[in-house]
Amino acid sequence: MNLHSTLATAAAATASSTAAVDPIVLQIVEGTLNSIEAEIEYAIERTARSPMIREAHDYRVGLFDRHCRKLTGRSYSAMPNAVVRDFPPETMRPGDVFLMNDTYLSEGSIGHLPDLCSTVPVFHRGEVVAYIQAFGHHDDIGGRVPGSMPGTAVTVFEEGLAIPPIKLYSAGARNEAVMTIIKRNTRVPDMLAADIDSEVQACLMGARRMEELFERFGRATVEACFQAILDKCRDVFRNELLPKIADGEYRWEDYVEHDGVTDPKLHKLAITMIKSGGRITLDFTGTDPQSAGPINWPADYAGGAFLIKWIAPILRNLADTPERAAEIHVNEGVCEVFDVIFPPKGTLITPRWPAATNARSFVLLRCLGLLAGVVAQAVDGRMPADQETIRYTGFYGTDKNGKSFLSREVLGGGSGGRYYADGNDAIHIVPDSRNQPAEFTETRFPLLVEKLALRTDSGGAGKRRGGLGYEKHYRALVNCRTIVTADRVRLGCYGVNGGKAGLPFCVTIDVEGEPRDLGGLVDGEPVRAGQVVRVLTTGGGGWGDPLEREPELVRADVIDGKVSLAAAHDDYGVVLIRNDAADSFAVDEQATDTLRERLRAARRSKDLPKIDRGAGYEKMRRGEVKSMVRAE
Repeated sequence: MNLHSTLATAAAATASSTAAVDPIVLQIVEGTLNSIEAEIEYAIERTARSPMIREAHDYRVGLFDRHCRKLTGRSYSAMPNAVVRDFPPETMRPGDVFLMNDTYLSEGSIGHLPDLCSTVPVFHRGEVVAYIQAFGHHDDIGGRVPGSMPGTAVTVFEEGLAIPPIKLYSAGARNEAVMTIIKRNTRVPDMLAADIDSEVQACLMGARRMEELFERFGRATVEACFQAILDKCRDVFRNELLPKIADGEYRWEDYVEHDGVTDPKLHKLAITMIKSGGRITLDFTGTDPQSAGPINWPADYAGGAFLIKWIAPILRNLADTPERAAEIHVNEGVCEVFDVIFPPKGTLITPRWPAATNARSFVLLRCLGLLAGVVAQAVDGRMPADQETIRYTGFYGTDKNGKSFLSREVLGGGSGGRYYADGNDAIHIVPDSRNQPAEFTETRFPLLVEKLALRTDSGGAGKRRGGLGYEKHYRALVNCRTIVTADRVRLGCYGVNGGKAGLPFCVTIDVEGEPRDLGGLVDGEPVRAGQVVRVLTTGGGGWGDPLEREPELVRADVIDGKVSLAAAHDDYGVVLIRNDAADSFAVDEQATDTLRERLRAARRSKDLPKIDRGAGYEKMRRGEVKSMVRAE
């Protein structure tokens, strides 16, 4: 029996023995857990030093019971399973702190090496009763390329320092030899050390808060509340969301279009969803073999627990109202309604060590759209259109004072249109994450941010438009290099129920006045002082027939600069008349009706596609693509 099965068995025994829970006490315990999580996050934000964590907020916190079950559900997090596997709870002592980032030895909960994860056990009367965990995306952990995300890596050895679960603090005393090794293997040693201190101390503070909770109510009561919290999540999915999906078997596939090493091609992720009563089985058999490049994601550990908690929130879109969906937090309880079948070792989601994984976000994010797409077939398209909202960009080099610099940034994109509303503009999948403020960038790095705006027309056209992505321009003030880790440079985010795909990602650099497309995986493209790098992120897919969008909404989008006049005419069939005196537009209703009838008649088929993948997909399917991989 493996660790995950052992923990599940122990958790089941705990569940069967818990006493009835006082609803007032339950509310206090649940509120306290949420407060502890928020307090830890705020402490990290206030004390970390790296731009990726302090400014962009690319970090997460998790609270777990003694069976390694996640209790809080505002966001995803890593898992303590690997720590418990290597350090049994009976060997732990107060003041112990564990550290890890090894993609393969962290039970699938750490996707790439920049995500260093700290774990602190919580004690009550000498026994471990819970775990507190925090991980952040650190700016550099070594490897071949600054930022530790080489787009052309073929093994993990090129990606940086891999740390299996180790004891960083033993009974409160830090292992200085470990810190010496870590600092020696990063390009930003002081900043990385400060970030680790920030996360560790925040977790220790959270552990003290959790200990106070156990002291106040006692172990039996608190653990009974933990179980009730998990049961509530399970029951919401089982009784409220899953009944919206008709029993049956559904299939879907989606693709990653490049891996940085081989020529562009459609790397397939396949899913079969079997819905039967109060359970769903997700079968990933048919997924393509692991890639030569760094897009692999080892998701098949711990019974797929991390994968389930990562993608299950998609089903919140089945709630009766958006307000209800926002109330549903996903914790470990959701794992009780999902089964996962993984293909044998050697695929994109079951890679064999030491396959490179630093761009695993391509597959990880695509799994969200994979589940949304297969569910859409079962619920008459009442799922959001697709979105892709993680794009890593950056610059490195030496400033005018001869000091090395490394600027790393995560830029979001537009979310998909929904049956009841447009997608949101420029969102980040990590809660509370954001783009790096221009003032911060310009005071810390030899860069000017010349433009930060929404990318016009990037959202897929639809009755409910896809959200818009970013458009951000950087002018280099010194000779340096740019780094990019991004997918969806050919495949737009798909539209649903007749909605169109959004525009794909694009990053260009000015060369003699003309923009040159760099592609999505760039390890160190030279940028001369004065050159401008333009980053345009993805727009979300549209939902529903664009010709059914209310003309007044199209007019408002044009006034706001979200939709161009040409797109209003060609995609939405809306004719606008400019009023120069009022600096505005009016809808020509008769001309709009005529144009829309003509556009409907010109369609080859009256039945709009359930899913629109966009022109890039058709080109790739026909082999009409060129490689953007540049020879060194």
